[in-house]
Amino acid sequence: MSTDSEAGMSTGSTASLRTPICDLLGTRYPIVQTGMGWVAGARLTAATSTAGGLGILASATMTYEQLSAAISQVKGRTDAPFGVNIRSDQPNVGDIADLLIQNQVRVASFAQAPNEALIKRLRDGGVVTMPTVAARRHAQKVAGWGVDAVIAQGQEGGGHTGAVPTSLLLPDVAASVDIPVLGAGGFKDGRGLVAALAWGASGIAMGTRFLLTRESTVPDEVKARYLAAAVTDTVVTRALDGAPMRVIRTALVDQLEAGPRAITLVRALLNALRLRKLTDTSLADLVREGLAMHRSGDLSWGQIAMAANAPMLTRATMVQGSLKTGILPTGQVVGLIEQLPSVQEVIEEIVSEATATLARLASIPSVPSP
Repeated sequence: MSTDSEAGMSTGSTASLRTPICDLLGTRYPIVQTGMGWVAGARLTAATSTAGGLGILASATMTYEQLSAAISQVKGRTDAPFGVNIRSDQPNVGDIADLLIQNQVRVASFAQAPNEALIKRLRDGGVVTMPTVAARRHAQKVAGWGVDAVIAQGQEGGGHTGAVPTSLLLPDVAASVDIPVLGAGGFKDGRGLVAALAWGASGIAMGTRFLLTRESTVPDEVKARYLAAAVTDTVVTRALDGAPMRVIRTALVDQLEAGPRAITLVRALLNALRLRKLTDTSLADLVREGLAMHRSGDLSWGQIAMAANAPMLTRATMVQGSLKTGILPTGQVVGLIEQLPSVQEVIEEIVSEATATLARLASIPSVPSP
């Protein structure tokens, strides 16, 4: 079982923050920036890796050519390891896997569980595999397939999220597998990193904290809306694509939740066609993808039709800056973030606070044995 917390809690020095995930990912610190669609581009990814964490490119909203160019851009900005987030159900996922292998990308992360063959293909090519899970059984399943690490995202997390709070999910997952586990959902600072170590994790993964940095390309007016949000301003909705998704509550979200289902499905189908053009997916591939999703039993036809809603509505805000026609995926932690520091400052502050917290805990006298 995972015992990373024992090493992490043994001393108050910065060296105590070097956990097994650092060696696996090739990073100085156990901090990962997640692959957020339309947000995690080359600039943010390179900045995170340069600062000692692991930056992850979001590939699901890119064409193959755009991803290839983004990988080259990251490599041109930093010599540090980085990752690429992959949708395992993408029609060209094999080509993407080969692209990662050819470019010696360090990590492939997944928002959805990859299949066993894809994991083997990447691992044989020297790529570390790291899916996100929301339940103990999911972690055990992918660990049995041979993944190198998992991200356990609790309910507080932004975007698609599970039903179990991080404080319950993370220790449960860490105790159930013998691979490094990262905690996600509700993390933004050094105290959170120490808490994750205490729960048995090897580090933390964050999205919202990195979205709200100076290197993030999200429009300034959108960042301002995020900074104005309170902890209670988020909602988990299924109205966007049929799966639970945490976003800031807005008039559009309320409208989608209350609107007639037929209208919602029509809008979703139009978004699917728009997303197909943006990601250079052929209509035939789109149909094949939908059939595969339906055969898997995970989604109904209605949910499949809605699958492009979230990325297109997210694009409206994150790329076009439209607060009225887009959505704002976010973790609950958004209500505790008040500034837009650089990525370097974020990581330095986390490391400094975590080191100080570990030192403070180490100075507490032990309770004598009875």
